[in-house]
Amino acid sequence: MTAADCPCGTGLRYAECCEPFHRGDALPPTPLALMRSRYSAFARGLDSYLTATWHPGTLQGDVVTDAGTRWTRLEIIDAPEPTPRRGVVEFVAHYREGGRDHELHERSRFVFQSGRWWYLDGEHN
Repeated sequence: MTAADCPCGTGLRYAECCEPFHRGDALPPTPLALMRSRYSAFARGLDSYLTATWHPGTLQGDVVTDAGTRWTRLEIIDAPEPTPRRGVVEFVAHYREGGRDHELHERSRFVFQSGRWWYLDGEHN
């Protein structure tokens, strides 16, 4: 992966993938696109984007990323076709922290409301 590649692992350049969402030029059209853009935001330390895409009904304060965490790879486990108002994405996010490799395995729930997808919450496996 080069510096121009998107951290979310689509193989696209960042400018053609998650950057338009991060800049506010577009909204992610699916729960999977939103989840990928949120992973990229974690990888790039974009706390305001993470806070802005978390549903206000379940958000408990601003999201603050840890500068000591390096997100290394995103693995999509399952992303079934969403209903018009609900979606789910199961993933494993690989990261390095404190000189050790770790994984975050989550089944995230998304809701479509006010014309956009929101991260609602996640269940860790």
